[in-house]
Amino acid sequence: MKRFVIAISGACLLFSGCAKKEQTRNTPPIGEAPKQVEESTPQPSFVFPLTGMPAETKPDHRAVAVMINNHPKARPQSGLPKADIVYEVLAEGDLTRFLAIFQSEFPEKVGPVRSARDYYIELSKGFNALYICHGWSPEAKKMLESGAADYLNGLFYDGTLFKRASFRKAPHNSYITFSNIEKGATEKGYALQEEIEPLPFFANESVGKPAEQVEIAYSRQAYAHVQYKYIPEKKGYFRYSAGEQTVDYDTHEPVLVQNVFVVAAKHTIADSYGRRDIDLTSGGNGYLFQNGTVRPVEWKNVNGRLLPYENGVPVGFVPGKTWINIVPQLDIVQYH
Repeated sequence: MKRFVIAISGACLLFSGCAKKEQTRNTPPIGEAPKQVEESTPQPSFVFPLTGMPAETKPDHRAVAVMINNHPKARPQSGLPKADIVYEVLAEGDLTRFLAIFQSEFPEKVGPVRSARDYYIELSKGFNALYICHGWSPEAKKMLESGAADYLNGLFYDGTLFKRASFRKAPHNSYITFSNIEKGATEKGYALQEEIEPLPFFANESVGKPAEQVEIAYSRQAYAHVQYKYIPEKKGYFRYSAGEQTVDYDTHEPVLVQNVFVVAAKHTIADSYGRRDIDLTSGGNGYLFQNGTVRPVEWKNVNGRLLPYENGVPVGFVPGKTWINIVPQLDIVQYH
């Protein structure tokens, strides 16, 4: 609302017909156009903590983190378009796996579900998420059995909470519905309601260089190539694996994300099986892709969450969904 202060410069004489016009405090000098006063945009009463998008009611569902298979024989997967955040990280060899974190919306089913690794558990702890896996590495087994996170493991619920799909072969065919996730959590006495600390969201201006296509080559093999393509009319990025668009197996809904955050972290081989140790605590360099632009950033681990910074100042995400690709070095990332 514009605020007006009326100044009366003199007495009006009843019979002279003299009347002073109202003047506002902000009346400009003669020859200047009046300044426009911007009205603030109404803010939603509630927003989802991991997307920054409006919510009809106060969000209180606990985050759920699911290990999702990304072997070529597991594609296309189920549930990925509904995830608020997806971490893509190398598991063994040149194959990545996804840690898909759901909070604002939940698919009917999700999978194929794959085995746990210690660094995925650490990432899920940044959201105190209920952790869903099917199998585990020796280190992940120690962590989960020692109480590092609440979890449901398909090793103990194969054929009950977890179901095997007939159209794929093991280990690429384990799926779980979200109703079964909630059923299992209730049986185990895990909380399903929780207030989640929100991610930092800013209406970032497109201050970086234009970058409407991103390519990440986890190896020379085509199946290990990732692409993101910015679609202006969608205000987001479509994702591709080996040239094939990433869509939901059941609904054919495409993955569409507003933030693509690429971070470089030190990778080392931990055992003869090819499992890795990944340094997710020391920070490093990265790229943040938003609105069809790129800006070089640093990343920091803040209470288990990998977040972008620039000159020590948080950059934040634009409202929407976020994919975080963890890479051994930034030279496997190209953009144009």
